[in-house]
Amino acid sequence: MDEILDRLVQVGNVTDVDRANRRARVKFNLTGITSDWLQVVVNQPFIPDYDTKPQRTEFTGGGSGDAAFDSHKHDLIIKPWMPKVNDTVLVLYLPVKNGDGYILGGI
Repeated sequence: MDEILDRLVQVGNVTDVDRANRRARVKFNLTGITSDWLQVVVNQPFIPDYDTKPQRTEFTGGGSGDAAFDSHKHDLIIKPWMPKVNDTVLVLYLPVKNGDGYILGGI
């Protein structure tokens, strides 16, 4: 039981990222062991406004002096966070022997 509790929450650095499947591998700071693939928890992305489709930047005044660029806005592409290689992350394992682990976010 102590072994399970000791590895329940861990901190480590990302060694590999699989963006297509939302998973990554982590080398843990305390043990130096590299995990198997861990799912990255889906967290809601930051959005600039609610109930607006598509998301766009607000109008901004241009500074170039060109009338075509005096006032404009751009569509935003918003994606859920994914860690990058060498990011420090917090990992939570399910409290059972050989339980799955999940990357909760960056530190």
